[in-house]
Amino acid sequence: MSPTPDIAHTALLGSPIGRLVIHGTPNAVTVVDWSDTAPEGDAPHWSPAAEAVRQLKAYFLGQLTEFDVPLAPQGTPFQGRVWGALCAIPFGETASYGDIARMIGSTPRPVGMACGANPIPILIPCHRVIAANGKLTGYSGGEGIKTKQALLGLEDRSQADLFGSVDA
Repeated sequence: MSPTPDIAHTALLGSPIGRLVIHGTPNAVTVVDWSDTAPEGDAPHWSPAAEAVRQLKAYFLGQLTEFDVPLAPQGTPFQGRVWGALCAIPFGETASYGDIARMIGSTPRPVGMACGANPIPILIPCHRVIAANGKLTGYSGGEGIKTKQALLGLEDRSQADLFGSVDA
């Protein structure tokens, strides 16, 4: 018996940081991206992409601090180690590129490159990585640093009503 091919699933979420398009397979989310163009195909009622939409809505409403949707980012083994380390940064906290580099036995620059290549931002929280001096540096999603600031602001419990409502 041959394996069945992974069928693409796509789900949309209008969010406070822009329109998110979540792509996945029947088994895992593979990409979160910002787009003004409606993708083709819909996720079934239950799929990892549809579940990611439900969890992201709750996150933006301040009702969720940890994602548990299955993820399958595509990248190099090194990128996978970096992305795994990012998932260990708790909600509401940050780590420096150097902190992550020390965790995985690397240097900050390749960690930054792996953060920039993260195909599943927010769910793999590269927005929680900052410079050693505490400053915000690049962010490859949405509107760049502005989006990173918004996500970190959302996770700052003192700004719980920052975003208001979320629409699908």
